[in-house]
Amino acid sequence: MARRRRVTAPKSVSAWPFAGMCLMAAAFFLYAASGLVAPAWGVIALLVVWLVLFVLCCRWWTPHPKRLVFVAVGAMVFWFCALTAGGAWLEWSA
Repeated sequence: MARRRRVTAPKSVSAWPFAGMCLMAAAFFLYAASGLVAPAWGVIALLVVWLVLFVLCCRWWTPHPKRLVFVAVGAMVFWFCALTAGGAWLEWSA
């Protein structure tokens, strides 16, 4: 008697991780364009922070897809706070 394979319907694909990665791409452009205001060491530090957040998003793609959007928005808020603090306390200017 031949064995039959059980075919299951695929799970629906969530849009959350794709939206989160699109926002991370937008955040990358903010971090990369920081050289207009921040010194080179500041831009490198910001890009390292972005890279850590990007790796976190890659790791959370399947287990926690909705968190990617919050990580990306948090990355943008962190960028704004970092440049504002650098301008206020470290006298970064354009």
